[in-house]
Amino acid sequence: MSQQIKRAGLLDRRPGYYAGQIAFTFVLCAVGVSAFVLVGDSWWQLVVAAYAAVVSTQLGFLGHDAGHRQIFRSGPTNYVLGVVLANIGVGFSYGWWVDKHSRHHAHPNDEDKDPDIGAGAVIFTTGQAQASGPIARRFFRYQAWAFFPLLLLEAVSLRVSSVRYLLADRTQARTREGLLMSVHVAGYLAAVFLLLSPMKALVFIAVHQCLLGLYLGCSFAPNHKGMPTLSAADSADYLRRQVLTSRNVRGNWLIDFALGGLNYQIEHHLFPSMPRGNLRHAQHIVRAFCDVHRVPYLETGLITSYVQALRHLDSVGRAPARSVAA
Repeated sequence: MSQQIKRAGLLDRRPGYYAGQIAFTFVLCAVGVSAFVLVGDSWWQLVVAAYAAVVSTQLGFLGHDAGHRQIFRSGPTNYVLGVVLANIGVGFSYGWWVDKHSRHHAHPNDEDKDPDIGAGAVIFTTGQAQASGPIARRFFRYQAWAFFPLLLLEAVSLRVSSVRYLLADRTQARTREGLLMSVHVAGYLAAVFLLLSPMKALVFIAVHQCLLGLYLGCSFAPNHKGMPTLSAADSADYLRRQVLTSRNVRGNWLIDFALGGLNYQIEHHLFPSMPRGNLRHAQHIVRAFCDVHRVPYLETGLITSYVQALRHLDSVGRAPARSVAA
């Protein structure tokens, strides 16, 4: 399969594609800034805040691609772009995210090694459920209902995790990232509070950050939630470890745009450095290979992916009560 992918040129960089993506995203930014200034001190700014959440997420998608070295061949060039997009553009640590995301790709849905399924406000495995205390168990029973509301706080969580990461080790790189995040925060707050009244400014920030968290969470939730969990004891090879734990989302150009190409999660996990625009072209090769080798390949609609994820969360959340009753 790897040879087929290489022969098809699907791992080659696509400078023209990414030049267009970057230019389009920065046009979206310019439109947002212009609208923010033109609307002025008005409650219509809440519409601008919702638009800003979409643009911020699109900047994050580009940062994701830079983190996987999909955009440039040069690692340092991808790093510079990633820091500009994440630390200055969105306001979270690029270094923290790359460290966390690399561990996720190396061990997808591994309860002990994948940070994306670590126990927290939500649990993802029955082992986590049974290890929780009695008060937490009461909450986890209803976590499926709380999942989307909790995503409204995801942007805040990303920033808190970023700050903790940057303060944990005062290296030159982390200090630099911290300064760039400070530039984002200072510029963002200055613009909002200079143009808007205090109440409107606070509501604008709340709407922007809550919808940013919701959009990010809704983009990543379909990928692995509700898929099988693995451990070091499982003998799955690289192909099965990546395919069995991932879910694709069926769609069209709008889904591709809205999810930043993450709807081709299986192809992305098998070939992380593949440019986003090539993932859909690789799909028929990967699917055919999986069919030949009898490796289950899951693709669903977007709504179905959320339903499957929520059913899994509900089942896991109720596991302790069933275990105790048994």
